[in-house]
Amino acid sequence: MAPDMLQVDSVIQRRLASDVAMINQIANYIISAGGKRIRPMLVLLFSKALGFTGPERHELAATVEFIHTATLLHDDVVDESALRRGRQTANALFGNAASVLVGDFVYSRAFQMMVSVNRMRVLDVLADATNVIAEGEVLQLMNMHDPDLQVEDYLRVIRFKTAKLFEASARLGAVLANADRTVEESCADYGRSLGTAFQLVDDLLDYEGATSQLGKNVGDDLREGKPTLPLLLAMERGTAAERDLIRHAIEHGEIARLSEIVEIVRHTGAIAATRDAARAEANKARRSLDLLPASEQRDALLELCVRSVERSS
Repeated sequence: MAPDMLQVDSVIQRRLASDVAMINQIANYIISAGGKRIRPMLVLLFSKALGFTGPERHELAATVEFIHTATLLHDDVVDESALRRGRQTANALFGNAASVLVGDFVYSRAFQMMVSVNRMRVLDVLADATNVIAEGEVLQLMNMHDPDLQVEDYLRVIRFKTAKLFEASARLGAVLANADRTVEESCADYGRSLGTAFQLVDDLLDYEGATSQLGKNVGDDLREGKPTLPLLLAMERGTAAERDLIRHAIEHGEIARLSEIVEIVRHTGAIAATRDAARAEANKARRSLDLLPASEQRDALLELCVRSVERSS
């Protein structure tokens, strides 16, 4: 993927340019932090797997990365996060107001880019995705500090907030290749399942990894009062005292007893169960590729299922 990703990086740099110095400074700061760039890769892999190699795929790959970047800028302000990808967040460095406004710029630039492709179906897919992502953000906000959150409501947030852009990225590859609707839906299913698996692993790493590996502070989810699957399962499986400790921590965003909570999450098997749930989603993604012809790109998509679940950062 390296040659194609270099093309995408070139589009990103060109499209980020603004006459406003602060926009250039903040936008380049967050983009240069890197990240896994899985969403743009999905656009490229699916479009090429289905026979499309036109330059529009690089434009749309950059577009989905811009949408993702804008959500990160806004997320970090809402969550009051201090670390992202091992560096200070933009809001910690430049302030909340600047981060929100530059996030708006990156969002609107993404819409300019998707219009330039001149495909109504592309607009339809990405407009729907950005709207659902916004709903997911609000749902997550409503769920904060709620230890009684149901697992299905937690999964709904993941599907809206994270999996939707994975789904849209995979679907765009099929749209560019003019694939029939059955193939398009299979591509979208892959993205949705992979995105769900990816977020489940992100949530378990908050209780399994170290800050140096994750690029964020361990315990951030708990500090923000997020009732993620490892905590919900640990409450379900733990003793009454353990359940009370976790409930109090979620309700108050309390991390003073984080080490005890991490130990509860581990010894109740909640981490392993969350990883198993992620593997189940990854297996669903693998099955969604059955309609794709054999190719290097299909092989890469299969490998991505494994890498996304078995990672430690």
